[in-house]
Amino acid sequence: MNDYQKYLDCAVTAALAAGSYQRHRFASLLEIDLKGDKNLVTEVDRESERLIVEQLLACFPGHTIIAEEGEYPSGDPRFRWIIDPLDGTTNYAHSFPWFCVSIGLEAAGELAAGVIYNPLSDELFTAAKGGGAFMNGRRLRVSTRSPLKNTLLGTGFPYDCATDPANNFANFIAFQKAARGIRRAGAAALDLAYVAAGRLDGFWELKLKPWDVAAGVLLVREAGGMVTTFDGSAYDVFNDRILATNGLIHGDMTALLAASAAGGAP
Repeated sequence: MNDYQKYLDCAVTAALAAGSYQRHRFASLLEIDLKGDKNLVTEVDRESERLIVEQLLACFPGHTIIAEEGEYPSGDPRFRWIIDPLDGTTNYAHSFPWFCVSIGLEAAGELAAGVIYNPLSDELFTAAKGGGAFMNGRRLRVSTRSPLKNTLLGTGFPYDCATDPANNFANFIAFQKAARGIRRAGAAALDLAYVAAGRLDGFWELKLKPWDVAAGVLLVREAGGMVTTFDGSAYDVFNDRILATNGLIHGDMTALLAASAAGGAP
């Protein structure tokens, strides 16, 4: 058994429980609050987080919890669960069927286990460090598509894109010209899972939070892909610039991001 399998098994149980609840409540009347001008939170986010945290702490009562909607007492710093109970809340609130549960574990400073669950498609993406990435038990590998003009990319825009010049607009235009197509579906965790599954060839975004990416980063790496910052340097989940690819187009994407930042992208 992989050293991290027991952690992964507990995270899967938690993700399935939260996903079942989300599926049951989907397209129902919701209580919606604002965490900013555009950033939504619903009672489904909060209840999903409760279900997940309750399950994880039942398995591992001493572990630390980092989650989007709540604050929790610090536990063992060697084990940190990083949780987005409902990635794609805006989609969910609009009954747009693209959202997921995302649960990652950082052990001794390294991503060790990750689960992303899409309740509506019933696709369960899992990874344990050194054990590979899977979807519903089937081994995943990143795509082999290149060059950039033959690829499909994913991205997103920060909530403050209307007021902050660091809004990803110039990057989007540059990649739209350079790639076959771009998808902006609204759930970064699923975008990363799709890179791991070879459905997307690359993904970039800025201003994401650790809970948006923790599980997805491990999935991409375990599926044979590459994850860095925009300039190609080492990435950790607290960095606010992420680039994840099949590896074959990574250099092209870092070069274009650099050109875009300098104002010279075509």
